[in-house]
Amino acid sequence: MTSSFVDYIKIFLRSGKGGKGSTHLHRDKFTTKGGPDGGDGGRGGHIILRGNENVWTLLALRYQKHIFAENGGDGSKSNSSGSNGTDVYVDVPLGTIAKDIETNEIVCEITEHNQEKIVLSGGRGGLGNTHFKSATNQTPRYAQAGEEGKEGWFSLELKVLADVGLVGFPNAGKSTLLRVVSAAKPKVADYPFTTLTPNLGIVSYRDGASFVMADIPGIIEGAHEGKGIGHRFLRHIERNSVLLFMIPADSKNIVQEYDILLRELEMFNQDLLDKPRFLAITKSDLLDSELKKLLSAELPKDIKTLFISSVTQHNISELKDALWNLLHQ
Repeated sequence: MTSSFVDYIKIFLRSGKGGKGSTHLHRDKFTTKGGPDGGDGGRGGHIILRGNENVWTLLALRYQKHIFAENGGDGSKSNSSGSNGTDVYVDVPLGTIAKDIETNEIVCEITEHNQEKIVLSGGRGGLGNTHFKSATNQTPRYAQAGEEGKEGWFSLELKVLADVGLVGFPNAGKSTLLRVVSAAKPKVADYPFTTLTPNLGIVSYRDGASFVMADIPGIIEGAHEGKGIGHRFLRHIERNSVLLFMIPADSKNIVQEYDILLRELEMFNQDLLDKPRFLAITKSDLLDSELKKLLSAELPKDIKTLFISSVTQHNISELKDALWNLLHQ
């Protein structure tokens, strides 16, 4: 079964060639030897990436490996310019990065709805013979050919844009929390790798405010080396403003799990450790007050922590407050 979430593709793009300029000389029933009146060729079509907030995956482009823009029209008599080639708009999700595969250079990043970036510009149309008329050459019989279009292989890579990214091992309760605080409906079950694609949810806050939360598929130890499925989604964490670490209360060693998660992020991209972070101890409805006190003494000291339960809604409002404050520090 093919996943509907696609966050990386390779695609061949070609912009349109410019139209030829015309070499036409004016003729009518009253004029047998008129001057040049050849029009210019039209511009070739551009290839343009356009941000679309209603698109959340690159799936549609997986089956469209080659995209060509239209060539410009040739110039004609009576100084008529050729038509410009039709531009091709490629709608992509917000957070898409386009790279030239040959040079590995970033061509553009799309982060806003309706943002447009020309990836390949169309070739310029050639000038008609009118432009080459001079005192010594009244009837030039030549014009410019249109400029060739550009082409190349590009990679499109999606990094999910979200205010808060949920970071944790499989079964840490990330999907359950997202269901509770937003209208998102990710699959929830008690086995590893329930979440196979990132899920986004809008979290309502006070006075009509809101923020976006992303449930990133579970990381495992060694994910940065390609183990498990978490390595496929580590890149999405790069675009999250705040990282919410989630470790269940019944974990064998909370500090050790936290250290492993931190190490996986650091090995993937050290800059991730500069992001504001918060730790939620999930499934705390399993704990009584005495156990919470014992666990609190053993929690990591370098991060603010809160015991929460998505089932009983315990401290969910307090968690929203904490995340909101981190986002607006």
